[in-house]
Amino acid sequence: MTDPIVQPPLSGLRVLELGQLIAGPFCGQLLGDFGAEVIKIEAPDRPDPARDWGAVKVNDESVFWAIIARNKKSMTLNLRLQKGQDILKRLISTADVLVENFRPGTLEKWGLGPEVLHQINPRLVITRVSGYGQTGPESHKPGYASVGEAKGGLRHLIGEPDRPPARAGVSLGDTMTGTFAALGTMMALYHREKSGHGQVVDAAIYESVMAFMESLLPEFALAGHTRERSGGILPRIAPSGAYPCRDGMVIIGANQDTLFERLSSMMGTDWASDPRFATHDARGENQTQLDDMISDWTSSRTMQDVLRLCEANAIPSGPVNTAKEMLADAHMKARAAIVTVFSPMLGQEVPMQAPVPKLSATPGGVETAGPTLGQDTSAILEVLGYSPEDQAKLRDEHVI
Repeated sequence: MTDPIVQPPLSGLRVLELGQLIAGPFCGQLLGDFGAEVIKIEAPDRPDPARDWGAVKVNDESVFWAIIARNKKSMTLNLRLQKGQDILKRLISTADVLVENFRPGTLEKWGLGPEVLHQINPRLVITRVSGYGQTGPESHKPGYASVGEAKGGLRHLIGEPDRPPARAGVSLGDTMTGTFAALGTMMALYHREKSGHGQVVDAAIYESVMAFMESLLPEFALAGHTRERSGGILPRIAPSGAYPCRDGMVIIGANQDTLFERLSSMMGTDWASDPRFATHDARGENQTQLDDMISDWTSSRTMQDVLRLCEANAIPSGPVNTAKEMLADAHMKARAAIVTVFSPMLGQEVPMQAPVPKLSATPGGVETAGPTLGQDTSAILEVLGYSPEDQAKLRDEHVI
């Protein structure tokens, strides 16, 4: 007997994605990675700006687009026109999920608010991504990840203490929110299986950022403590940071007592019995001095030597990788953490991160890179009953 074909877990789920740029589309990407049919809908005259996003282009096409729009179909549809709205309503009757990240009120302005859509399809899950949420005095404001990261407390913590707030090199607020939006979508779908009814998932960027802020709020409310920028360390968590070697930087995390004892022994020191470093609190009090001492030790050695010694002593450690090292990493290759997909738009194979997490029975996968604009419009309209003549007229009227 041949093994049965394994279907990804979201196979058969139809998702309509109306989002742009990162937060909403990242939610769609996550759902598509695990088998959902994601139909990305873009205005024919105003396509997703992410098609031109990023610092690198190949054949004048965005490398970023190949990933954020992977596993998606592309349909053009002008939702500012009544005929475009009518087509979307017909699609809604066939869909399980609608993902959108317009400014709150936009769908309602087009006559496509949740009340209307749930009349068409009561089982529809409507996932709405925005900067400030769908309610509240600031809900009407446009919101980008940078603003949400600031409002949610993250930007205040990134950077050196004597410099203005910095940012990570990726749009964390967007991907955090897209992840929570996908999680909320799955919870709403689970509830639908029990109740038969869809609902609205309201994912705000600033709230998604706040969810990662650990005990920041009660630390201030209960003890008056305000976390501040601390550069490359976590205050009073030592040793745990980046340390220089002759040929690069390594991360070493040995802030537990047992780990620090092994680190001290590995380095040939008696630091573990030194009152300045013998306990977690003592190491926190003397963090700068301890980090400088470890740096003196690592800086005379190569990264390979330091990492080999740490591994032999079961001390968490690792290199500070760039893309070059990640693409060559043997562990990542063994786990297929990086996959390669051919992109017709770029005209070549594109390496990209694999779906996360890994499922033992129904794994996700990447079947296609980002699509060309409107490449699936005709096929989708044909299923909805639109003839070639109908489609030609819709094109003439700039509906598709």
